[in-house]
Amino acid sequence: MKILMTASEAVPYAKTGGLADMVSALSLALAKLGHEVRIVVPRYYGVDRGKLTQLAGAMGVHVGGGEEWCAVYTTDLPGSPTKNPVTVYFIDHEQFFGRDGIYGTPSEPDFLDNPRRFAFFCRACFQLCRKIAWFPEVLHAHDWPTALVPVFLKFGERQAEFANTVSVLTIHNLGYQGIYGKDNFGYTGLGWNDFYAAGFEDWNMMNLLKAGLYSADKLNTVSPNYAEETKTHAQGFRLDGVLRYRSADYSGILNGIDAALWSPKTDPYIPQTFSVQDMSGKALAKEALQKEFGLPGNPNVPVLGMVTRLAGQKGVGALFGPAYGSAWSICRDMDLQFVLIGTGEAWCENELHSLSGRLSNFKAKVGYSENLSHLIEAGADFFLMPSQYEPCGLNQMYSLGYGTLPIVRNTGGLADTVSNYEEKTGNGTGFMFNDLTPSAIYNTVGWAVNAYYNRRDHIEAMRLRGMKQDFSWEKSAKKYVAMYESIQ
Repeated sequence: MKILMTASEAVPYAKTGGLADMVSALSLALAKLGHEVRIVVPRYYGVDRGKLTQLAGAMGVHVGGGEEWCAVYTTDLPGSPTKNPVTVYFIDHEQFFGRDGIYGTPSEPDFLDNPRRFAFFCRACFQLCRKIAWFPEVLHAHDWPTALVPVFLKFGERQAEFANTVSVLTIHNLGYQGIYGKDNFGYTGLGWNDFYAAGFEDWNMMNLLKAGLYSADKLNTVSPNYAEETKTHAQGFRLDGVLRYRSADYSGILNGIDAALWSPKTDPYIPQTFSVQDMSGKALAKEALQKEFGLPGNPNVPVLGMVTRLAGQKGVGALFGPAYGSAWSICRDMDLQFVLIGTGEAWCENELHSLSGRLSNFKAKVGYSENLSHLIEAGADFFLMPSQYEPCGLNQMYSLGYGTLPIVRNTGGLADTVSNYEEKTGNGTGFMFNDLTPSAIYNTVGWAVNAYYNRRDHIEAMRLRGMKQDFSWEKSAKKYVAMYESIQ
């Protein structure tokens, strides 16, 4: 099949979260299965044009205000199959994308012209196909920034070269929907009849994701459990009714992980590689982790690790809230060490600095480091993810691969990938709790620490069981192919 991925992010060019990883990894996996896959993304300020090849001639894109002109650059995605490379196209429009930030900056978190920026980009995806005379059988859009792609296909473009093209829209996080004032609608070039027919209307505002959910031929999200949760009032973010309405065309496909980057057998960031057959490298990683964070090098004390965005969705309020968070009592009451790297909300960064100064067994580093992320995954005994909601989650899958047992809330993709510990049999691959409260986090961490000290045979068996799980992208890519093929 010919498949065009339309996205606002793709590694290694632009990334704010897991969407960027998924777009590139899925594209590579589909190419390795023999499909012809191409990606189109904006050319942001941070993408060096000097490393790209420019296509000849400017490209005109019709929008509500007339015609916008842009350039198109291209390159092959790193890691592509030699005989079937994934080509990446970059839409270069200086006014819209030649700035710092993808969706905003710290001083302007959501650019005021985002609806116009991404309406232009979605229109440009169709013009790109005409420019290169390549027409996909599948247009695959991702989240609200490209949700207009299936809308434009259904309300105008599904003719001539696109007559047999179908659309898929993947929800990566339903909490972000692209809701803007209706005064931006004219720029899409659609008529006001389409505004209502496509489902843009949202309490006298314009909801881009909602329109995409009504218009795409198939919908999916990044884990089966999250697909079910988003059809409920509690986690539907006011779109649960739309998703129930489209339930026959809506499914969940679990994200995979890049085993080339995240495998203890080949990881260049850890002191010594290890595997199910030889776990000695994990002990060395733990020793290096304790040293890196200035903790006593004690192999017998369990290390609890976190790599996280310091945001409400990640459960940091219940864990680090200065008046009631459970981190203080966990470190005070339990014989463990707690290490963390993360960045995000200012109050939480301040609290981490405070806890690091007051607790001898808690050490945090504000920021992000690729090598420290790998070292925590490899060297920790447990990995904590107390998410309020988690569409898929990747760190729990990384953790399992490194023999680090996840402690997670029973939600979204966490519930799809971690099986709860059974004390009687020793079965399971991690520890789970239901309610996002300080006491639930405290009790579940305590449960894991107790097993570490008193059921060590269970812990070791769980490590090996987790390391044998298959979270490869090939497995997930085949499910995407089946979904594409199911569209009539």
